[in-house]
Amino acid sequence: MALEEEIVAARKEIVSDGYDMSIGELINLYKSNEIQIAPEFQRLFRWGPSRKTRFVESILLGLPLPPIFVYQNKDGVWELIDGLQRLSTVLEFVGVLKDADTQQALPATVLEGTRFLPSLSGKIWEKAKAEGGEADAEDDDPNALSVAQQLQIKRARIRVEILKQESDPQAKYELFQRLNTGGVALSEQEVRNCVSVMLDRPFHVWLVERAEYPGFALTTNQTESAIEKQTHVELALRFFAFRHIPYTSGLDVHEYLDDALVKLITKNDFDRAAETAIFNRTFDALSNALGDAAFKRWNGQSFSGMFLQSLFEVVATGVAQNIDAIDALGDQRNAWLSEKCKQLWDNQTFTQNSGAGVRGTTRLSKLIPLAKEYFTP
Repeated sequence: MALEEEIVAARKEIVSDGYDMSIGELINLYKSNEIQIAPEFQRLFRWGPSRKTRFVESILLGLPLPPIFVYQNKDGVWELIDGLQRLSTVLEFVGVLKDADTQQALPATVLEGTRFLPSLSGKIWEKAKAEGGEADAEDDDPNALSVAQQLQIKRARIRVEILKQESDPQAKYELFQRLNTGGVALSEQEVRNCVSVMLDRPFHVWLVERAEYPGFALTTNQTESAIEKQTHVELALRFFAFRHIPYTSGLDVHEYLDDALVKLITKNDFDRAAETAIFNRTFDALSNALGDAAFKRWNGQSFSGMFLQSLFEVVATGVAQNIDAIDALGDQRNAWLSEKCKQLWDNQTFTQNSGAGVRGTTRLSKLIPLAKEYFTP
C-alpha cells in the first residue's frame, strides 16, 4: 500500500493538462510571445538539414508527431520544456524563429530531398518577402511550397502537454530531466544548465561567468568540443559542490551533481560574492604557479598529457580550502604549489584511486577527504 500512497501523493504535485493543437496555432503563439523558448535552450537546437527535412517530411506524410511539453507560468505564458528540436525546426522552416542572442529572425531552412519525397530538395516555405511587402505568390518561385502544402503543415496536429503553474516548484525541471529526448543527446551538464535557468537564471549566469574566468580557463585547458558540451561549466559546478555539498559514498556522480546544483541554488547561506573571491584566488594561484599544467600528470621530469579530472578534484578543492594559508606563503607560493603537485604522484591514496579503472564513486569518496589535508602548508 505504501507504493500506491506514494503514487497518489506524487501525482498531486504535478497539475497538468493537455490537448491537440495545430502547428499553425503554435506558430502564432510563438509570434505573439505566448510560447517562449529560453535562449539557453535555443542554443541546444542542433538538428542538421537532414533531420530537419525528415521532420517536415513526417508532417507532409501525415505521420504521428511526438508531443511537446510546456510549463505555464504565472502570466499564462507557456515555456518550452521538451520538444525544442521539433518546434524549432518548424519555426525556422517558416522563417519566424529568432536568434537566441539578437532576437532577429534566422534564415529560413532549405530542405533536402528524401527517399520518399525526392522533390523536397531545394524546397522553401515561401518566396522571400520584398522589403516591407508580402511574399510573392508561390508560382513565382518553383522552390516554394504550394498554398495547399503550407496549409497541410499548418493544420497538422501535435499534442501539447501542459504543466500548470500550481504544480510542485521542482516538477518543471524534474520533468525536463526525464524528457531529455529531442533526437539529439545532450550532455549531463547541458541538461543541468537548462535546469539552473528554470530555477534561478542569475545563478546560471554567475556559474557560466566563473567557468569563463581566465585563470580557470587556462588551468582546466578544455578543448573546443568539451566546451561545446559545457564541460567547463560542469567543472565549475564540481568546484562549488565539493566545497559545500558532502558527497555520499556510492552515489552516482551525476546524480550527486544534479542534487548539488539544486542545493546550491536554494542554499540561503551560499554567498556568491565570497565564493567568487575564493574561486578567483584559487585559480589565479594555480595559473601563476603551473599554468595549463595544473591538472596534468607529472612524469618525473615534466607535466604532460591531458587534463585529469582526478587531479582537479584534489588540487582545486585542496587549494581552495587552504587559500588563505597558501597566499600567506608570499614569494614561496608558486614553488610550493608546483612541488606539492609533483609530490602528489607519490601519494599512495591518490595513485590508488585516480587510475582509469577506478569508478567515479570510489574516486570521489577517497580523494575529496585527501584534498584539504594534503594542501595544508
